[in-house]
Amino acid sequence: MAGSPRRTAGRRLLFPLLCLLFQGATAILFAVFVRYDHETDAALWHWGNHSNADNEFYFRYPSFQDVHAMVFVGFGFLMAFLQRYGFSSVGFTFLLAALALQWSTLVQGFLHSFRDRHIHVGVESMINADFCAGAVLISFGAVLGKTGPAQLLLMALLEVALFGINEFVLLTLLGVKDAGGSMTIHTFGAYFGLALSRVLYRPQLEKSKHRLGSVYHSDLFAMIGTIFLWIFWPSFNSAPTTLGDGQHRTALNTYYSLTASTLSTFALSALVGGDGRLDMVHIQNAALAGGVVVGTSSEMMLTPFGALAAGFLAGTVSTLGYKFFMPILESKFKVQDTCGVHNLHGMPGVLGALLGVLVAALATHEAYGHGLQSVFPLIAEGQRSAISQAVYQLFGLFVTLMLAIVGGSLGGLLLRLPFLDAPLDSQCYEDQIYWEVPREHEDEAQGPLRAEELDTQA
Repeated sequence: MAGSPRRTAGRRLLFPLLCLLFQGATAILFAVFVRYDHETDAALWHWGNHSNADNEFYFRYPSFQDVHAMVFVGFGFLMAFLQRYGFSSVGFTFLLAALALQWSTLVQGFLHSFRDRHIHVGVESMINADFCAGAVLISFGAVLGKTGPAQLLLMALLEVALFGINEFVLLTLLGVKDAGGSMTIHTFGAYFGLALSRVLYRPQLEKSKHRLGSVYHSDLFAMIGTIFLWIFWPSFNSAPTTLGDGQHRTALNTYYSLTASTLSTFALSALVGGDGRLDMVHIQNAALAGGVVVGTSSEMMLTPFGALAAGFLAGTVSTLGYKFFMPILESKFKVQDTCGVHNLHGMPGVLGALLGVLVAALATHEAYGHGLQSVFPLIAEGQRSAISQAVYQLFGLFVTLMLAIVGGSLGGLLLRLPFLDAPLDSQCYEDQIYWEVPREHEDEAQGPLRAEELDTQA
């Protein structure tokens, strides 16, 4: 039984109406404001008498492909570990990312590329929209299995707007450097989701505890997501950086940091596990922390050794977070973090921001040479000292945390509206509530789902 007749009728109308409403509104705004940029528009590009080989598409699109695969395949399958929630993990990732790409094009366009009363789009705006979608999916991981699709659409709508504002404040107003998004993507997405989860706290979630776990094949699917993310993370961090040595250095630092976080994750997982056995949850998640921790500093002169050290620390902290801090987060702070985004994105994101503070404070003309202009233009132009840049980096972390926590809390209050069709406490982590499922799966789910009739949660 997928739900009472009243809830089923509401679900049949509310979710598709929201999809159509958001798509219609976005289409109208695109028609009014969005135009091709000078490298995409046929008349403007050929008027400039450029060689086609000079078009930015050929330099940025390979990175865009990698980032796009991370968003739709990596994030989606990483969250497919729940035994009865695979359709929703992958399907709702698909839905949220598609909405976020359109909405963030508008929000980021109004803030960053609004000229002559129009938003100008090209391959770089596609990459930036994917970054925003990544933050939304991180937040989705915190509330995975406990929210319905209508709630998720509203969450994405609010978060994309706040993401754009936070990014504009940090990168444009404060002059913060954060190429790989330790602050703007990972820290913001994690603490927005955690604040959301805190407001949506379910004291009776024990009724669905039997579904909050994996089976052998679901963990294998999640590991596919891990491998996709791990392989393409150097492209993720380097995609928006300056072409040339900056992009090369960013990819290299991320590459080494990921290898170190993987080794530290395997080591710590065996050390803290029962009888020295590895925990697949640790391997699926904490091994990726190396990509998060160098997001801010990978463009800087971190050095290969610094990348290794940062990755090793991030893998260690993330693994210990899954083992020891995650239970405390729920029991003491009443934050039910389904995917453990605090351990993979939150703590490593904060560490990455602090690492960026340190590396920025050490920046000198001798270390960077003429490259200082592309990495720290305000220092190169004498408008800031290295120490003042570091202070701005630290303040950027504070702004990100405040916007994420306040925004997530407000979002939680919005998502508590009763007509948004949240799953009942007894029906969390179950695909059959929102999806047509194969008959054998449906037969297995019938017994537990009948508890809905006795569930008093609205």
